[in-house]
Amino acid sequence: MRVVVLGGGFGGMYTARALRRTLGRKAEIEIINAENYFVFQPLLPEVGAGSITPAHAVSPLRFILKGVAVRKAVVDSVDFDRKVVTVFQGIQRRPTEVPYDHLVIALGQGTDFSRMPGLEEHALKMKTLEDARRLREHVIEQLEHAQVTALPDTKRGALTFTVVGGGFSGVETVGEMKELIDRSLPFYSNIDPSEVRVLMVEYAPRILNEMPQELADYASEHLKKHGIELMLKTGVKSCTHRQLVTSDGEVIDTRTIVATIGNAPLPVVTRMGLPMDKGRIIVDRSLKVPSRPDVWALGDCALIPLKEGAADRHDFAPPTAQFAVREAKRVAKNIAATIKGKTPGIFAYSSRGSLASLGAKRGVADLMGRSVTGFPAWFVWRSYYLALLPGLGTKIRVMMNWTLDLIGARSLVQLRTFRKPPMRYVYYRAGDRIYEMGDRSDGFYTVISGAVEMERPDPETGEMTTRIIGPGDHFGERIILGATRRRTTVRAKEDTKVLVMNRAEFLMLTEGFEAFRDYFRPYMDKHGFNLPSDAPKSDS
Repeated sequence: MRVVVLGGGFGGMYTARALRRTLGRKAEIEIINAENYFVFQPLLPEVGAGSITPAHAVSPLRFILKGVAVRKAVVDSVDFDRKVVTVFQGIQRRPTEVPYDHLVIALGQGTDFSRMPGLEEHALKMKTLEDARRLREHVIEQLEHAQVTALPDTKRGALTFTVVGGGFSGVETVGEMKELIDRSLPFYSNIDPSEVRVLMVEYAPRILNEMPQELADYASEHLKKHGIELMLKTGVKSCTHRQLVTSDGEVIDTRTIVATIGNAPLPVVTRMGLPMDKGRIIVDRSLKVPSRPDVWALGDCALIPLKEGAADRHDFAPPTAQFAVREAKRVAKNIAATIKGKTPGIFAYSSRGSLASLGAKRGVADLMGRSVTGFPAWFVWRSYYLALLPGLGTKIRVMMNWTLDLIGARSLVQLRTFRKPPMRYVYYRAGDRIYEMGDRSDGFYTVISGAVEMERPDPETGEMTTRIIGPGDHFGERIILGATRRRTTVRAKEDTKVLVMNRAEFLMLTEGFEAFRDYFRPYMDKHGFNLPSDAPKSDS
């Protein structure tokens, strides 16, 4: 009997653990995850703020899942009729089929920012360990830049930090980020605290909709006292790498946008063709997928009814760690019952409460209907998640991180683990400057949508001339000549999306793709640029 679990988050990891304890050696259990570690997501805001070392917020799956086979691979598809999962694994990403007798889907959710132009290209997320690491690096980079820049508008943008979304993740992220900034400012002599602006943008009329009104009110007041502006009943219309435009039309100069909204099903889950509603897989109260007696789903990717005839959103299990852990235990028991020919039980669980950290050693907690605020709530928050952490070693390391953070300064070491991708989309609003004459040549641009205006002096008269560049056209190709400075000024004539390619990758395409090379041949010949003699030839 083979039971395969897809996903190594709270739902998947705890399901695999519960299956091993329930079935013992009577079944072969395998978990498939893109990474070989389990991320304790409630701690990601603290990783992003530097109070916890990134490596200490994760646990190796092979350590915490004794007796469970761990396969580091990316799930591509599932053939439910043949009962096989196709994954891409190894360095070469070879497709491999993994058979199963029972399948548990716990892949979580992704994000979808398609309704807000520019958010996908320019917003930071808080989904993965790398997202949290990148946030810390980015915040420190903005402080470093603000320390040395002589341009007031650049400094204003660098010192404006925006978080979109007022749920648990957004509130905890903005609170921890503000604490990182406050504790770092004493080391930046050219930055006055009054120059720092931290905002939270929330479409709903209040934050923390999942908590009682009185706790949401306390959280709002604390964040305001902590120097965080709340923009309620406000959505995001669009954003660029320098600005955010709200649904009210307000333009905010900011180089930091953290998006904690936009949950959406992962493409691999959508491709499975299972019945879905509200972006999640439909399951019955035993967590089984209808018409598939050997397929189960739980966690963020599943729509789990808590009572018969569930219709209201409160009638379904919320996507929280508290529920995922209990769902995992029920799935394990139900699979064991099914194997023995017994009837699986229903998932029945009532929330024991909810917790949120607000930064600055303050929090809010709803404990079995009792409201707790301030330091006691923050202490309960840390104690609860410390107890929930898997593995004694992880608990000890996190405790040491928290202790050192209480008695010492935050580290400002900036380890550059993130680099902008060599080919990326960038979104500009009408009037935005893309680059100016004299700027460093850093990329080749292709207009995807919209239009840009290029301005340059005439070589003979010196008068300024303009040229409009629309979709399908390009600019910045002087980088293939080794140019280090721009000779033109380019601005977005209207809202515009461009594809930017770094010089090294542009030259690779020019040298390795004959059609691409032939397109630019007249330009290269005109300027005396020669490709290496061993440039590959097409065999067509």
